[in-house]
Formats: sequence, structure tokens, C-alpha cells
Amino acid sequence: MLAVSPSSVRTATTCNTLLRELQQIWMDIGENETEKDRMLMELERECLEVYKRKVDEAANAKARLHQSVAAKEAELATLIAALGDLNTHFPLNMENKSSSLKAQLAMVTPLVEDLKLKKEERIKQFAEIKGQIEKINSEISGYTQFTDAINSLTLEEQDLSLRKLGEYQSHLRTLQKEKSERLHKVLAHVNEVHSTCRVLGLDFGKTISDVHPSLHGTSPEQATNISDTTLEGLENAILKLKTEKKVRFQKLKDIAGLLFELWHIMDSTREEKSYFLRITSVIRLPEAEIIEPNALSLDVIQQASQEVERLSKLKASRMKELVMKRRSELEDICFKTHIEPDPSTAIDKSNAMIDSGLVDPSELLANIEAQIGKVKAEALSRKEIMDRIERWLSACEEENWLEDYNLDQNRYSAGRGVHLSLKRAERARITVNKIPAMVDNLICKTVTWEDEKKKLFLYDGARLVTILEEYKLSRLQKEEEKKRSRDQKRLQDLLLTERESIYGSKPSPRRASSFRMSGNGYRNGNGSMTPTPRRSSVGSPTMEPMTPRSYSSRQNGYSKEMRRLTTTPLNFVAIPKEDTISFSSVYGSEPGSPLQS
Repeated sequence: MLAVSPSSVRTATTCNTLLRELQQIWMDIGENETEKDRMLMELERECLEVYKRKVDEAANAKARLHQSVAAKEAELATLIAALGDLNTHFPLNMENKSSSLKAQLAMVTPLVEDLKLKKEERIKQFAEIKGQIEKINSEISGYTQFTDAINSLTLEEQDLSLRKLGEYQSHLRTLQKEKSERLHKVLAHVNEVHSTCRVLGLDFGKTISDVHPSLHGTSPEQATNISDTTLEGLENAILKLKTEKKVRFQKLKDIAGLLFELWHIMDSTREEKSYFLRITSVIRLPEAEIIEPNALSLDVIQQASQEVERLSKLKASRMKELVMKRRSELEDICFKTHIEPDPSTAIDKSNAMIDSGLVDPSELLANIEAQIGKVKAEALSRKEIMDRIERWLSACEEENWLEDYNLDQNRYSAGRGVHLSLKRAERARITVNKIPAMVDNLICKTVTWEDEKKKLFLYDGARLVTILEEYKLSRLQKEEEKKRSRDQKRLQDLLLTERESIYGSKPSPRRASSFRMSGNGYRNGNGSMTPTPRRSSVGSPTMEPMTPRSYSSRQNGYSKEMRRLTTTPLNFVAIPKEDTISFSSVYGSEPGSPLQS
């Protein structure tokens, strides 16, 4: 049974007293029983409504207390979870429900307030670290707008544990390291820009300020910008400066090359060169090693250009002499390499063109320089064939010496140095036997060269293949002439043998005295002549094969136009008709000959 409180007893006594007083009043009034019952029922209903209202209010108060306790417990659990404070235990024993709600609320509220204070301190720590992180991020990204770190933490951050704080601190250290690396990189780029501007003679302040104003004259209030945009701007500036440095270095090298050439041409004195010795020391260095201030400034390049212009004007007065000198060098090279020089720049033509003003001497000199380069390049490509030509000509000279040696009647006579001549003759015969193969190989090499170069191989203005073919033809004709002479000599010896067999080997004094020698044979008293071996040729008793040296002697010189080649081989040897030898020429003049009637 429920215990009845004193307040309930007093309330019941008061209600009974009031009810008896009300019944007495009704009796005094004379109310009927029906009316009394109605009024009692109405009074009971009103009492129930009051009790019910009070019960509802109490239930609502209990619910609010329960809700407050639950909210505090939830807040406490949330704070513990957010702070990650595992050392703070839940203060209530959830299995013990004997304590009142107000007692529970009184126990939870201090813990919640304590954790709220701890949370505020933790939020400040997070806000400070996150503020530094966002500041460094903004410096790296280049943005200057910052967000409220505390508000962002209140709205976004749910984990305020020491573990999360450690992650933020680790991230902050990483960003600080990246910031330090970027700062070092920016400073390195700035130093490189400064050194390059020094070499080029450019305004460093203006150049670096164009990238970002914070890079030059940084104040304590303004930090050095280390964003990607700044780094990219510095890299582009360095690339632009390096390109400009490379262009100026190449320009200075070109100007120095012209300057050296003009000094060489004009025979400049050391005093004239001394002012520009600084340029010579600069261009000898690699581009990356040039660190001297203003070494590649526009003023230095302009001074060198002005000196080149001055010397060029001075050179113009001596240009004609230079043209003649270089043309002579060209002709010397062509003479040594057996190449026909370009007749358009011949000395007489060059003089006439310069005197008449039809051509700029510098252009004519450049043309001759180009011709010299072209001739040198062609001479290099002709070297193998020219070496073979020299070996062939040497073999031809040995052949000529061998022919002269064979004509010497005293070549076998005892004497000083005869054995040396015999050895040379033996070597010469071996060399002469190689001449046909040498000529064929030379023709093959020449034709291959012509196919590769798509032009004719000219030797002193004549096509080498034509010379070689004509040489082969003349050599063949020479061999045929030698063979014909040998046949004639054998026939002569045969006729003499027959005559001796008929008339005896010892002619009579009268017959012997009737014979006398002539230039081409033996002439007898009747005027008839016995043929002797002879070489039939045009213009000389001995026919010589044509070689490039003998062929080139027919040319008119370098000043004439290159002769047109002809496909018709030259007729170097005129072959005479066979001499008609009859017995009558030998025996008909002799008295008593069987053929004489």
C-alpha cells in the first residue's frame, strides 16, 4: 500500500468539512435530491480535472527532467567521444534506477561543464594548428583569403581527439617542410635571375618585380610569395633570360668571328685589338661559365658591332686586292686538283666588274669563298680517283722509260750501274703489265663516282673517262703498229735469206758496192729500196699513247671556258697502208735475176 502523506490527510479533512458545509447549505436552501446529485457529480468532475491537470503537469516536469538528464548524458557521451578522453568514465550506473532524476542531473551537469571547458581548449589548439595549415596552404596556393578556423571546426570538425590533433600537427610539419623547400627554391631562382641579369646588364629589380612584388625588397609585414604561380613565373623568367643569354652569346661569337677575320685581313695591331680582348676571353668560355658582370650587355655587343662596321668600311677600300688574292688561291687549288675553276670569277672578269661597279666586291669575295669551299669538298671526294690517276701516270712514265731503254743498243754492255738499270727494267715491265687493269679499274671507279655525284669527272676540263678510252685506243693502235713492224722485219729477213740462197752469202765487190744505206732501208744502185722496220704515226716516227698530262697540255688554260665534250674518240694514230713488197723490188734490179727478162 502506498503511504498517505500528511498533506493528503489534511486535504481529505478539508474536503469533508467543506462537503458537510455544502450539504447544510443545500438543506437550508431546500435543494432536492436530484439537484444535489447533479451538483455533486459536477463538483467531482471538476476535482478530477484539477487532479488530472496536476498529474499531467507533474508528468511533463518528469519528462523534461528525464529529457534533460538524457541530453546531458548524450552531451557527455558526445564530448567524451569528441575529445577521445578514455580516462573519463560514465558517472552513472545505468543499472541503478533508485536515484531521482534531479540527482542524476546534478551529477551529470558538472562533468559536462568540465568537458566543455576542455573542449574549448582543444578547439583553440585545433584552431591554431588549422590556422597555420590554412595560412601555409594559402601561401603555397597563392590565395590570400582565410577562413575562420574556429567556425570551421565548430561546423565541420567532429573529432577533437588527441589522435586527430597529432594528425593535424604532422600535416602542419609536412607543410612547414614544403614551405621551407619552396622558400629555398624561390631564393635559388632569385639568385639565378640576379646573376643572369648581372651578366646581361639588365635591371634585376624590375625583372624580379614583374614576377611578384614580394620577391624584391621584402618587408617584415610582407612574406615572400612561394606559390606555384611564383615558382612558374621565376622558371619562365630564368628560361627567358637563358634564351636571351644564349642569343647574345651567339651574336657576340658571330661578331667576334667577323672581328677576328677582319683583324686578320686588315693586319690590325695589338693596340687596336687590346680594347676588345675582353670579348675574346668571354667567347672562349662555355656559356654556362660566363659570370663576369655586363659581359653580354647590349653596350658590349654594340661596341663590337660598331668596330666590325668600321673595319668593314675600311676593308671595302682593299676589297679588290682581296678578291684577286682569293681568286689566285682558288686557281692554285684547282691547278693542284686538276679541277677547272669557275670562269665567272676569273681575274680579268672580276677586275672589269669591280671597276664598272656592276657587282659588290664583298659579294664577289663571298662567291669566291664559296667556290673555294666547293672545290675543296669536290677535291676530297675525288681523292681516291686522283691517287689512282697518279699511280697510272707513274706507270706510264715507267713505260716510256722502258721503251727508251729497249731502244738503247748499249743497254747490255758492261759498265757502271748496268745491273741497276736491268733491275729497274724488270720492275718497269711488271708495272707496265698492270696498266690495262689499272685503266679498267680507274674507268670503273670514275663511272661509279659520276653516277653518285650525277655529273662528269673532269680532269683539267676534259672528261676522264674519255681520256682513258682514248688512251686504251691509242695503246691498242700502238701494239698493232709494233706487231706490224715485227711482221715486216720477219718478212725482210725471209727475203734476205732467199736472196742469199740464190746469189750466195758473199756478194761480189761490184754488187756490194752498189748498195748504200738510206734512211728507211738499203738503196741499191738502180734506185730500188729494201724496206726496213719502221713505226707509222702522225707527225713522229714513234707513237705515244695519250695520258692526262699530255692531254691537259692541249688545253688553253683556266681562263677559257670549259670545252664541250664530244663522244667521238680522237684519232691519235693514222695507220698507213701496208707497204707492197714484191720480189721484183728485191731481185728485179739484180743482173741475171730469174724474174728479169
